[in-house]
Amino acid sequence: MLTLRVAGMLVASWLSFAQSVPLEQAKESDPANAPLTADTIMARVAANQDRSEELRRQYVYQQHTHILTHKPRGGRLLREETADYDVTPTPDGMQKQLKLIAGRYWHQGKYEVFEGEPVPESGSLDGGLIQGFRDDLSNDKTKDGLAKDLFPLTTEQQKNYDFKLLAPEVQEGRSVYHIGFRPKDKGEITWAGEAYIDAAEFQPVRVFTKLSRRIPFAVRTLLGTDLSGLGFNVVYKRQQDGVWFPSTFGTEFRLHVLFFINRDISVSLENRGFQHTQVESKIKVMGPVE
Repeated sequence: MLTLRVAGMLVASWLSFAQSVPLEQAKESDPANAPLTADTIMARVAANQDRSEELRRQYVYQQHTHILTHKPRGGRLLREETADYDVTPTPDGMQKQLKLIAGRYWHQGKYEVFEGEPVPESGSLDGGLIQGFRDDLSNDKTKDGLAKDLFPLTTEQQKNYDFKLLAPEVQEGRSVYHIGFRPKDKGEITWAGEAYIDAAEFQPVRVFTKLSRRIPFAVRTLLGTDLSGLGFNVVYKRQQDGVWFPSTFGTEFRLHVLFFINRDISVSLENRGFQHTQVESKIKVMGPVE
């Protein structure tokens, strides 16, 4: 179903919440005297992303997620869950180990509080929605996850987008380029939005996005299916050693499917406690040592 695929794309790609980090500035990707147009700026961003896989594997960190479902238009909180993970690198991506899960849900006129697994009422509508989001967020099958799927960072992805250079700005004391982006195919339902690119290191600092167009009118009226307000906000933080990581992610949207699923959903995620992985080498000596 279109809406569930779009929502799935949102969370499966994130939240996996893989990283976008620099290896080095891609100065050689453009001639020294090339004008800094939106396309040349994004080409440098792509070159950095294309060469950053090894640095992604050099860090461990903690990830905190918080997911809520409400009745629409400020209605009652129906369910919320928080989960904490330890994230470690693997040869094929990242591995997340659940350390803590807790929450509450509305049941027979009052809130029931829980902690640990198994999660109660996981088969209910709200329990199933949150479980699906949580599973997708903790499933790291790809190395680049959220950043690649929700924002055109790589060279291959950028072929499908048009970029526009907006006014230069300063954020947290660093100069940034303000870039608008939209898909070249105006009929495609994908992401459009704005990105702030660090002017010194050509790495994304902040990204806002939304669906490039609404769900078709026939789907909304005949099938009663819509994803109102679906979009996201990602903030990247630069570590002291110059490596950039997605730091926080947030989205709020309304899910309306087939006239009977009608929920406001909020998802937030924070990555923190970044540390270099430690490598220990041991030598086993065979026989006597002179």
